[in-house]
Amino acid sequence: METKQQRASILMLPWLAHGHISPFLELAKRLAQRNFLIYFCSSPVNLNPVRETLPNKFTSSIHLVEIHLPSFPQLPPRYHTTKDLPPHLIPTLKTAFDQSKPSFDHILMTLKPNLIIYDFLQPWAQQAALAQNINSLLFFVSSAACSSFLYHIIKNPTTEFPFPALNLPDSESNKLTQFLHVSSNGLTDWERFHKCMDESTNFVLIKTSKEIEAKYIDYLSSLSNKEIVPVGPLVQDPSSKQDDEKIIDWLNKKDPSSTVFVSFGSEYFLSKEEREEVASGLELSNVNFIWVVRFHGDERISVEEALPVGFLNRVGDRGLVEGGWAPQAKILGHVALGGFVSHCGWSSTLEGITFGAPIIAMPMNLDQPWNAKMAVERGVALEVKRDQNGKFRREEIAKVIKQVVMVEEGERIRNKSRELSMKMRQKGDEEIEVAVEKLMQLALPTEPNALKVPQLN
Repeated sequence: METKQQRASILMLPWLAHGHISPFLELAKRLAQRNFLIYFCSSPVNLNPVRETLPNKFTSSIHLVEIHLPSFPQLPPRYHTTKDLPPHLIPTLKTAFDQSKPSFDHILMTLKPNLIIYDFLQPWAQQAALAQNINSLLFFVSSAACSSFLYHIIKNPTTEFPFPALNLPDSESNKLTQFLHVSSNGLTDWERFHKCMDESTNFVLIKTSKEIEAKYIDYLSSLSNKEIVPVGPLVQDPSSKQDDEKIIDWLNKKDPSSTVFVSFGSEYFLSKEEREEVASGLELSNVNFIWVVRFHGDERISVEEALPVGFLNRVGDRGLVEGGWAPQAKILGHVALGGFVSHCGWSSTLEGITFGAPIIAMPMNLDQPWNAKMAVERGVALEVKRDQNGKFRREEIAKVIKQVVMVEEGERIRNKSRELSMKMRQKGDEEIEVAVEKLMQLALPTEPNALKVPQLN
């Protein structure tokens, strides 16, 4: 008689930000393709776009599970996400997420997953798993460079970080450390980070590759006394939308390596002054460009209104400005692409490296300055320097774009970007396969009905 192969089930709980949900979802897809049953858990407002875009091939292996946060007067359900959330409400959102633990407990009791993979801001998830005798582990979606810096400060606050290339001016590093000292529900982010790391199982997953960050992975492992297991860059498969054609047709008419893609991520919104400096820098550079201009949900202006008067007419067919969205992976992989003007969010940095796009680094906040320094150290980026007042200026933006795309000085960066990209492709799925083997050892189910999908009430 033929016996069914047991199937491990994993519940994944990212923090309520696109920059966390997206890599968790990409990991979920990789695991689903390797016979794991995934319960992907988030607030309804975050799951709605996932539900609309999740490919049909995953509908039987990735199940979306809603966790319900309490609604405060200043935090209605549409704000149960960091997208368009007023910054002063971030601590309130963390408090509401903490208070969703009873909902999470009910989810665990109903679904009975074999394993939980959680994020760095919710130590209560690990505690809930422990109470129900479920194994759990942490998944870092930030770089090993930044993560090791933060953990170094926690463990060795009086000693110098041993990687000089990543040392930042106090004004920049203090921004992140001050942010992490903000308290919500009686816990600072430092304490959340520390608890999540220390209470994870004996290994931790991280979204990176040893080809990029081997020494930082090793250092983080030595600091935490845990094995740090990279899962690769988890770059999203290029998606297709109807409005892709206009952008790709425009790119097809440009010379190889002649165009830069400009994007500052999904949750950083340039100020009016920053938009004007970027626009003027692009104009001065005389380089072709595609620029994705995004606005905060409360900012009701058009792309044309947001740009300097006459800018679009002056740049003509040399520039293409899109509002809100563009097929980033397709653009970065296009033969016409010669550079990537990026805020150096970790997912964007990894996409640039994976596709061999030299990075023009303009880090804005949080972990981005460390990601930019690491990319410069690896030889795949040049950073746009701020002036003495901490501002980006058009002349410097134009200078670095031209250095990377047009002049001989940029040849070293272009070659290094291609070389590292090729190494990443040759590595293929090697790292995710190692991670899968470890997850199977931790989560392999023992109950014969493991294939059954329980239904929530």
